[in-house]
Amino acid sequence: MMKIDLSIIVVSYNTQKLLKQCLKSLKLKAKSLKLKMKNEKCQMLNLEVIVVDNNSTDGSKKMINDQWPMVKLIANNKNLGFAKASNQGIKIARGKYILLLNSDTIVKRRALLELVNFAEKEKRAGGAAPRLLNTDGSIQASCFRFPSLRGAIKEFWLGNKGSFSKYFPNTSKPTVVDAAVGATLLLPQKTIKKIGLLDERYFMYFEDFDYCLRMKKEGLKLYYLPEVSIIHLHGASSKKIKSKPNQWLVESSKIYHGLFKHYLINAIIWSGQKWQKVKNKFCPGGRITK
Repeated sequence: MMKIDLSIIVVSYNTQKLLKQCLKSLKLKAKSLKLKMKNEKCQMLNLEVIVVDNNSTDGSKKMINDQWPMVKLIANNKNLGFAKASNQGIKIARGKYILLLNSDTIVKRRALLELVNFAEKEKRAGGAAPRLLNTDGSIQASCFRFPSLRGAIKEFWLGNKGSFSKYFPNTSKPTVVDAAVGATLLLPQKTIKKIGLLDERYFMYFEDFDYCLRMKKEGLKLYYLPEVSIIHLHGASSKKIKSKPNQWLVESSKIYHGLFKHYLINAIIWSGQKWQKVKNKFCPGGRITK
C-alpha cells in the first residue's frame, strides 16, 4: 500500500461551484503530485483527498464521481455539521498529516509542500495555518487570541483591535498564535492521537477555537506561516444558508463560553460598540465639537 504524506479533507454542503474550483486548484491528475521547489531537489508528496458531502442537493456528489474518481467521497444523508463531517474524514485518513480545507479555498500546489515541510522540520508544531489571502491579493485576518472577557473589554471599550476579533500577525517569519481560522489547518496525526477528534457538539463555528485551546493545554504549539499563502473566499460557502450561520454561531458560543459568560461578553461588545458611536459623534478625531 502506498504511503500517504497528506490527507486533504474537504467538507461540502451545496457548494458545487466552489468545490469544483477548490479541487481544480489541487490539480488532481494522479494520486501523487510531483512538486519542484527552488533550490531544492524534486520532492514527491503523496496525497489523498477526502470530500465529506453533507447531503448536498446541487449535484456535488455526481460532479465528484464523474470528474474526480480518485477522490474518496463520503456522502451523508443529512447535514451533520462541520465538526462531525470533518471527523468522518479524519477517521479514514491515512496520511501522516491531515489538512482540513474549506471548499471556498483556492490552493497553490507549492503551499501543500511548504506546509508539510514546515511540520517535518518543526517537531514542536501541534498544527500549522497558512496566511489567507483575499482574491485581490490582500491579507485576510485569520488569527485569534482566545476569546475572553478581558479581550472583549480591551477591543470594544479601549479600542485595542485584535484583542478579541481576527487579526493577522505583522511578521514575515513563522509565529506561534493562540488560534487560527479553520478554513485551512494542518494537523499531524500525532496531534490527533494526543488531542482527539473535533468536538461534535459544535455544529459550525468555535470548533477551531476549542481544538486550538485543547492543543495549548497539552503543550502543543500552533504556528502561523506568513510565507505560505492560500486564497480564501471568506463567507462564500455559507452565503446561501442565510440566517442559519448566525444561529449556529450563537449556539456554539454558548457551548464554548457557557451561558453566563456568553451573555456577558455579548453585553460588553454591544455596550462598547454603542459607546464608540457616541464617542465618535461628539469627539470625531479625538476632538470635542461644539
